[in-house]
Amino acid sequence: MRAIYVDKVLPKMLLVKTLGHVWPGICWTPLSSTTVADLPEPQLPGDRWVRVRNHQCGLCASDLSLLYVHVDPAVGPAALPGNQRFFLGHEVVSTVETVGSGVTRFKPGDRVVMDTRFLGPTCLSQEITPVCRYCAVGEYGLCLNASANKGPRGVGGGWGDGYTAHESEIYPVPDDITDDQAMLIEPMAVGLHAVLRRPPQDCDHVLIVGCGVIGLLTLQAARAVAPGCHITALARYPHQAEAARRFGANDVVSHATYAEMARLTGANYYAAPMNKGMLLGGFDKIFDCVGTANTLEDGLRWAAGGGAVVIVGIDLRRLSIDLNPVWYQEVDLVGSLVHGADLWLGQRRHTYAWVIDLLRAGQLTGEGVITHRFRFEQYRQAVATCLDKKTARPIKVAFCYD
Repeated sequence: MRAIYVDKVLPKMLLVKTLGHVWPGICWTPLSSTTVADLPEPQLPGDRWVRVRNHQCGLCASDLSLLYVHVDPAVGPAALPGNQRFFLGHEVVSTVETVGSGVTRFKPGDRVVMDTRFLGPTCLSQEITPVCRYCAVGEYGLCLNASANKGPRGVGGGWGDGYTAHESEIYPVPDDITDDQAMLIEPMAVGLHAVLRRPPQDCDHVLIVGCGVIGLLTLQAARAVAPGCHITALARYPHQAEAARRFGANDVVSHATYAEMARLTGANYYAAPMNKGMLLGGFDKIFDCVGTANTLEDGLRWAAGGGAVVIVGIDLRRLSIDLNPVWYQEVDLVGSLVHGADLWLGQRRHTYAWVIDLLRAGQLTGEGVITHRFRFEQYRQAVATCLDKKTARPIKVAFCYD
């Protein structure tokens, strides 16, 4: 089994973190804690486990964050005991190859996508009973027993031939969903879950900050949930701006100013010496798919009174921002962790189930999202393409194994 993984070796991780921005190739050297490996075919560690073979897998910003150690050990989640080894790749569509004797949800030949496997253990995957209150309602990303370290962990990931998983960690793909669509179910679910954390109304002004693949899919989700809302997209690169217009943005801004944000929403902009200023009025819902200190601080000042800023993407470093608008304008600052069980249209369902319905209805589309495809052996070129926004103009880069 081929795989790419990152071990938690702090000296090497700190070296890559320090030098990665000037020497991107360091992650493929012995100075890094990243390994490209040919592993023995893993045995199933329990009777409710499965082994799958991968068809294709997207390269995600979270994978690149692990690869280049874009994380600060002082942030809150770093206090929790986690995996010592991180297998890269979770936007993956696969076929079940082998099942344990206790598996009831799948059989060999079934197509699946990764569900909670990359998030870490849950009550279900650790076979803990009774399950915690979050797992009981399908919010597995919030599992109270995620750091209990009970039972085995899966081997392998999306960046490679296949992987092993507890049957609760994967999700079935219907026959009418193509492999390209299936590969995008997980990132589409990230966008939809974020939008459903604070659903826009048809009369709302909505801002999407960042038009990488998550931003573009969040834009699609906002349009699906509130077809009549007015969407402004903040895009850094011309190819992202073009895609944002294609996916339904009413306005696309490349270099946002406070005056421009006020003009687009009809808000009043108040400038001040030694201060960015502030809008009264502004956007009703802001989905920040970048999550830096600058974007979050600006978003809070661009939000309308009683509005919301949803953190979809995140900079995993300590952030220093002005939180006063949360108090002064009663703005909700809301977190959104990947996907879960979402309440919409009077029903609570797995985010993946909602995504599949929207794909079938044509309200979410993967057309034009996958821009580059590589064989596994081209992993260096694939990663370099992800980083080359100006020349390669990537939206979604994928490994293809068939």
